[in-house]
Amino acid sequence: MSSDDHDAHPASQTDTRTVPQVLFVCVHNAGRSQMAAALLQHHAAGRVEVRSAGSTPADEINPAVRDAMAEIGIDLDSAHPKLLTTDAVQASDVVVTMGCGDTCPVFPGKRYLDWDLPDPANRTLDEIRPIRDEIDQRVRELLANLNV
Repeated sequence: MSSDDHDAHPASQTDTRTVPQVLFVCVHNAGRSQMAAALLQHHAAGRVEVRSAGSTPADEINPAVRDAMAEIGIDLDSAHPKLLTTDAVQASDVVVTMGCGDTCPVFPGKRYLDWDLPDPANRTLDEIRPIRDEIDQRVRELLANLNV
């Protein structure tokens, strides 16, 4: 197909999704998955669509997690825990689970990663920083592997 042929077709007919979609899932969506989503959104700068959810969402994000992210200049004030839905998984190209066990639905054709990370619940800010930093390293590796 020549470039003229390609230009004659709207992008929606030839390529319905040019931006990879990543979903981070943990149980409460109040710590690990929120940090991962915020970090990927920060590093990707619009090159990736990012979501997070939890199998049993908490009422609010862990305040110490908010503080840990604020230390590195990432504001979680507008973020809130969300319920994991089948639609969110189906819409994603990559699903990263963090301790949600078998509650995350599995669909063919999706890339699943399981990040074994400590839960920041009931931990101090000093204890959360290394978890945040580990998530940051993994998020940067994931972004590099997405080739965006």
